[in-house]
Amino acid sequence: MLQFIPTVLGTMFLLHYLTSLGIQLTGNPVRALFGDRTPTPAMMAALSERLNLNDPCLTQTGNPCIGLFGDRLVNIAQWDFGISLSGQREVTDIIGAALPYTVRIALIAFVFEAVVGVLAGVLAGLRSGGFIDYFVKISTTLIIAVPIFVLGIVIREFVAVKFGNQLRADPNFPEIISRGFLAAGYKPEYPWASLVIPGLVLGATSLAVTARLTRTSMVENVRADYVRTARAKGLLPRRITGVHTLRNSLIPVVTSLGVDLGVLMGGAVVTETIFNVPGIGRVAAQSARTGDASVVIGIVTLAALIFLVANLLVDILYAVLDPRIRYE
Repeated sequence: MLQFIPTVLGTMFLLHYLTSLGIQLTGNPVRALFGDRTPTPAMMAALSERLNLNDPCLTQTGNPCIGLFGDRLVNIAQWDFGISLSGQREVTDIIGAALPYTVRIALIAFVFEAVVGVLAGVLAGLRSGGFIDYFVKISTTLIIAVPIFVLGIVIREFVAVKFGNQLRADPNFPEIISRGFLAAGYKPEYPWASLVIPGLVLGATSLAVTARLTRTSMVENVRADYVRTARAKGLLPRRITGVHTLRNSLIPVVTSLGVDLGVLMGGAVVTETIFNVPGIGRVAAQSARTGDASVVIGIVTLAALIFLVANLLVDILYAVLDPRIRYE
C-alpha cells in the first residue's frame, strides 16, 4: 500500500504534465471548437474559464502547473473529470454511460483467459512432449502471431456475418444464438450474448500467453525436489498436482493475469471499434480522432487507476498462494 499511493500520484502527475505540455506546445484547444471561424476574445475567455484552461501556466512551456495538478487530484477524488470539449458534457457522464459495456466485455475476456488458459497450460505441462502439449504450443503460437485487429475482423466477417446470416435465415433457430451470440455488432436486446464473441476475441491473445506461461511453470515444478518428495511419501497424484504443483505454478500466472486486466481495458479500443460496442474503448478512439482531450485524459486516468488497483490485488494474492511472502 505504501508503494501504491506514490505510484498512483506519480502516474497522475505524468498524465497531467504530458497534458499540460501538449497544451503549452500546441496552444489552447478551445480554438479547435470554432474550426475556420475566429472567436471573439470574450468567447475564448468564457470557454477557457469554463473548461479550466485559462491558467497562465498553460502558456509557459515546460511549466508543470503544480496548482492545476492539485486541483485535478481534488476533482478526481470527487469523481469529476471535467467537461468534454466537443459536446460540452460532463466527462464523468460519458465514462459512466460507456463503462458498463467495457466492464462486461473485459469480464468475459478475463474469465475466458483465466479458465481456458490455465486449464490448457496445466494439461500441456502434465503431458509434456505429448499430443496435447504440442497442440497447445502450436495453437497459442498462431494466436499470438495474429494481431487482434486482424483476428477480430476475420471472426466478425466469417463467423458473425456469413455463418450468422445462414442461421438467421432459419426461423426455427433460437434467436439468442443467431441474433445475439452471432451478432456482428452490439445488440441492446441481447446485452450479454452479443458481447461474447468480442470478449473471446479480446481475451484470445492473453489466453495464449497465460497457457504458455502456465505450461512452462508446471513443467518446472513437476520436476522439483518437493514434488519428488511428495511422490515418495505416497501422496495421491491429484493432491500432488492440485495442492503442491499447481499452487506454486500459479504465482507467475497470477502476475500475468493482474497485468492483463489493465491490458484488456486498453485492448478494448480495437475490439469495441470492430464490433461496434459503445464502450469506453470506442469512445476513446472517437475522442482521439476529434481531438477531445478532456475525454481521452479522463479515460486514460481511469484505465491507469484500474491497472494499478489490479496490481495491488495481485500483490495481496501473493501471500495467499505463497505464505512465506507474508513474513518477509
